[in-house]
Amino acid sequence: MSRREVDEYLATLDEPKRRTLQALRRTIHRLEPKAQEGIAYGAPAFRLDGHVIAGFAAFKDHLSYLPHSGSVLRQLPDELVGYTTSTGALQFPIDRPLPSALVKKLIAIRLREIRRR
Repeated sequence: MSRREVDEYLATLDEPKRRTLQALRRTIHRLEPKAQEGIAYGAPAFRLDGHVIAGFAAFKDHLSYLPHSGSVLRQLPDELVGYTTSTGALQFPIDRPLPSALVKKLIAIRLREIRRR
């Protein structure tokens, strides 16, 4: 996994996508400073103890937070009101980072899943 790969991914993005995802990147690092960065499935991802715990991606009209688990998002139905979700992605606006408190909950759920294995 390489931080440089994530830098290169972000460098290809226009503003405000780049700025918004850089803010999310900082939030994830603040919450999990030991997480390693790299690319997984073509998108930036963060690994902890060999497991992908979070990721993100940019699309034409939105950004996505990727929990790398099909069960994380359905555990927070009240917190995700107003967002578009699928099994594996939480879409958010290109000019508004996800709230830090929400990212913290998403990562905590993912870490609990990993530890239960």
